[in-house]
Amino acid sequence: MTTLKTFATNLAPAAVGPYSQACGTDSLVFVSGQLGIDPATGTFVPDGFETQARQAMTNMQAILEAAHASLDTVLAVEVFLTDMGRFKEFNSIYSEFFTDHKPARAAIEVKGLPLGGLVEVKCTALRSAEKRLTA
Repeated sequence: MTTLKTFATNLAPAAVGPYSQACGTDSLVFVSGQLGIDPATGTFVPDGFETQARQAMTNMQAILEAAHASLDTVLAVEVFLTDMGRFKEFNSIYSEFFTDHKPARAAIEVKGLPLGGLVEVKCTALRSAEKRLTA
């Protein structure tokens, strides 16, 4: 029987609605969409798209680690951009986080994001076999 689990960390911002930072099973984790919000302040990081994109990726990484997963175990990423003209700029930042491992990915332009964010990222990953046995 599969047990559903939820995962949370103070190293990423609290959910801005009635959902978990992540949920999953013994083998998979689904990370909710992450905005460029600083977990310490609960507000968007300053200076616009580049810093928001980097913070969103950092938030996603922190949640993965809390769920006993990592960027190296990500299967798929979904990216939501309010301006597809920023696609190349986002790819440059994304490549700082995914260097050798290249998960499947979709990038979608949207009219708007929660709280007026400029970029949001979410992912699905495998949980670490060694760590999940104790979590």
